[in-house]
Amino acid sequence: MPPSIPTRQWRVPPVLPAVKAAGALVLVALGLLFAGADRVPLVLAGLAAAALLGWAARDVVAPVRLAVDADGITVIRGFAGRRSLPWSAVEAIRVERRTRRGLTAETLEVDAGESLHLFGRYDLDAPPEEVAEALRAARAAAGRPRSAG
Repeated sequence: MPPSIPTRQWRVPPVLPAVKAAGALVLVALGLLFAGADRVPLVLAGLAAAALLGWAARDVVAPVRLAVDADGITVIRGFAGRRSLPWSAVEAIRVERRTRRGLTAETLEVDAGESLHLFGRYDLDAPPEEVAEALRAARAAAGRPRSAG
């Protein structure tokens, strides 16, 4: 039996939902400011604010995006659901780096064969490379071979 692996979780930074909610308020204020007799800007600002508030609500309802334990990985699915991936289903754990216009973005990819789970820096509140190393170490400690990446 492999040694016990403690559960570790990565979550959205606590300040992020508040920033999104504040952004929604700013959008509504701008809509009111520029609406005048025309209601189209107000409606558009309201729709954008509602979408931003929905995004913030997801961060509050399901802040944990990724968790690992001896049995495998648990990822967020849909708005606030969870999906457990046993180590046998995880084909690869890698970090994808892309540079555009001088900015580099890193994305953690968990390849489970029929599904691909992507996590950015603000999903994890940690650098994707650091999380990938922790996942690989947990997989090795669970007695599974190291994945690509």
